[in-house]
Amino acid sequence: MKFGLTDSQARESKEKFGDNRLTEIEREGFFDKLKENFGDPMIKILLVALAINVLLVIVEFKQGGEIAWYEPVGIAIAILLATFVSTFSEHRNENSFQKLKEEASRIKVKAYRDGSIIEIPIDDLVQGDAVLLQAGDKIPADGIIIDGNIKVDQSVLNGESKEASKIAIPEGYQDDNAPMDFLHSHKVFRGAVVCNGNAVMQVTVVGDKSVYGQIASELQAEDDRESPLKVKLSKLAKSISKFGYIGGISIAVVLLFKLFAIENNFDPRLISEAVMLAVVIIVMAVPEGLPLMIAIVSALNMGKMLKDNVLVRKIAGIETAGSLNFLFSDKTGTITKGKLEVVTFIDASLKEYKSYGEVQGGLKKYLSLSIHQNTDSVMSNKKAVGGNATERAVLAFSGGEGEAVNANIIGKIPFNSTNKYSATSIEGDYSLTLIKGAPEKILTKCKYYYDSNGQKKEYKGHTELNKNIDVLAERAIRVVALAVSEEKIKDENLPENDWILVGVVGIRDEVRPESVTAIKEVLEAGVNVIMITGDRRETAIAIAKDAGLMKSDNDVVITSDEFAALSDDEIKAKIKDIKVVARALPADKSRLVRITQDLNYVVGMTGDGVNDSPALKKADVGFAMGGGTEVAKEAGDIVILDDNFNSIDKAILYGRTIFNNIRKFIIFQLTINVSAVLITFVAPLLGQENPLTIIQILWVNLVMDTLAALAFGGEAALKRYMKEAPKRRDEAIVSKDMWKSIFVNSAWIFILSLVFLFCIPFEDTDTKHTAYFTFFIMAAVFNAFNARTDRINIFDNISGNKNFLRILGLITIIQVALVYLGGEIFRCHGLSLEQWGIVLLLALSIIPVGMIRKAL
Repeated sequence: MKFGLTDSQARESKEKFGDNRLTEIEREGFFDKLKENFGDPMIKILLVALAINVLLVIVEFKQGGEIAWYEPVGIAIAILLATFVSTFSEHRNENSFQKLKEEASRIKVKAYRDGSIIEIPIDDLVQGDAVLLQAGDKIPADGIIIDGNIKVDQSVLNGESKEASKIAIPEGYQDDNAPMDFLHSHKVFRGAVVCNGNAVMQVTVVGDKSVYGQIASELQAEDDRESPLKVKLSKLAKSISKFGYIGGISIAVVLLFKLFAIENNFDPRLISEAVMLAVVIIVMAVPEGLPLMIAIVSALNMGKMLKDNVLVRKIAGIETAGSLNFLFSDKTGTITKGKLEVVTFIDASLKEYKSYGEVQGGLKKYLSLSIHQNTDSVMSNKKAVGGNATERAVLAFSGGEGEAVNANIIGKIPFNSTNKYSATSIEGDYSLTLIKGAPEKILTKCKYYYDSNGQKKEYKGHTELNKNIDVLAERAIRVVALAVSEEKIKDENLPENDWILVGVVGIRDEVRPESVTAIKEVLEAGVNVIMITGDRRETAIAIAKDAGLMKSDNDVVITSDEFAALSDDEIKAKIKDIKVVARALPADKSRLVRITQDLNYVVGMTGDGVNDSPALKKADVGFAMGGGTEVAKEAGDIVILDDNFNSIDKAILYGRTIFNNIRKFIIFQLTINVSAVLITFVAPLLGQENPLTIIQILWVNLVMDTLAALAFGGEAALKRYMKEAPKRRDEAIVSKDMWKSIFVNSAWIFILSLVFLFCIPFEDTDTKHTAYFTFFIMAAVFNAFNARTDRINIFDNISGNKNFLRILGLITIIQVALVYLGGEIFRCHGLSLEQWGIVLLLALSIIPVGMIRKAL
């Protein structure tokens, strides 16, 4: 039979129907991402501050006064650095993701062209092409089977784990054009995987019009749900704006009242200075370094996460992972290994063997024959390939260590649903028929068994062995029996008596050992983990118990049918008790996400199939599996490259690390800003000229912030973060304890500032200003040790962030240099050793104050 198209027919088909290329989702370019990042709430505050400063510079220029251009330049640099760092990090990881996609698009398919089989890129397929399908192939387009028969795994499309049989169309077949009919016996769909058999398919639908392409196209709409961090930062931005505006307006009103009402002074220059001071206070209240710090800490952790097999596509996805309240996780390949394995072998005397190597003597000889001679699988590079999943699992149990025998196959009975066993007759060194199949079909026909020495003996242990099989079934272990007959297959039939039992093998998709530990950590972190699987209830319960998801009598297992019968309100009432959704359908995932988000929870979803993509996109953070479909990866925020739940655990830890590091930085920076605003507000009222100049404030607000962002951004991921409760979506980013720290430490710096300016005698004003500027910077440096940990021990885990000490050391060196080299620009004129002693002693006092506050 001749299949396929000629080259000229393929060109005509391409012109008429197009090729198999999927339309790329329009990507944000670097500058589009940059523009989007300017919409960050903190950046918006900085832009307002920049505009005010530029306006004041213009006013000063027109009045012929001294132009303080440093502040607007400093704020502009802070804005550009923050937006460029975050944009570059996200753009770089997006490029890494595109490389993964490009590799996927280089897949070749075996197509018939001009009567010959050739390999062509998947994108070059056209309607009418004939494609050879073999075990392990991914179906490259939608089509019909025109020759042969195969079994396919369509779970990526419909969520059903059961293999579907596909057979060739009969003569005179007419297509019924039923869309997405996955149960159709002749139709195959792009994305499904061939599990067994060989066939030729004729391509009927290509590219975006395929089922796979239609789902991919539906995902291009943007989701407008804001990340938890953005919600929290918006609240913080509003609070800071109020604080700055109230402080600025208050100082302007007080100073103007003093000028007009008390001193009866209407000097325009003094009025301008009062307004200038108000603007300075507003600018000082804004933490310029916060957006940069968030960008730096995200970029640093994105690099670390990639080494741990976690590819972050969207920066917001990292922090959101740390805020998860609910995580809906696939079972297969994420919690389990994703492949069937033989986990036990039990002989007729009920002795259990955990590995093939434990079986010894004559029994091993017959076990080896049963495994290696009665199978359609083969070993290739120490891996079982071909055949179905069960045969590959049984063959892999031996690790390729078979008995070297001379055996010729003289007859076969393939597995069918009636017999529920397969058989192979061999002759040579052994003249036997090897049988493999369902225990209920084989055990009753076994009159004899082989003992450990391979001796044939009468068998009467059927009842006891069946009890063991029932126990295995409770653990979701499927059993395959192995037996031998001394009769040959005749006319594709086997005499069904006097069989000899070799033993039974237990097969299961085993739980990953690391998943058990990871699930335990995630549960202890306060995240509700719900396993979603297409398996039946009993299998799902067994896996959930082994994985540590089900521990209480209150834990609920619900099937898709039961789930569909409940209203949204009923599900909301019991959502925290649900641990497993069995026989789940793709629509169940999207509904679960919607319901939990309605309760204002932060929701994560894992997935690998095309059918998972809508739920991945709808979730606050979508974890797409690296071995999954390109559509799923496109919909996800984070790609788990090794398909392992352990990597999701790491993503949550990194997310919490980022959030905690941001909080540490906020404590550090707001302490500086609040104390600076207080002293700038109060000092002029007490007759002291502004203790910090514009350029000194620039050093405090820009250089200190930038360097401090690098220092705090490198804080290590600590396991204890996984013991913390998840943060509510609407929870303030600045907690009560943080406000206490900010209030106590900024108040202490403010009190010491008053002591410094009004109580300590200095030889001249220049020296006083130099000493105070140095004191303020060093107090901030020492307070960084308080801010970096909530423990009394300020050196707790400091070895995990060696850059912290290096950067604070650099700040100190720069400050010392400014004291002696800053001159008129920085209003610094040197200090004596005695003066240095006073400065450092007062600045260092912030550490014991912070320690006492923590202790209390």
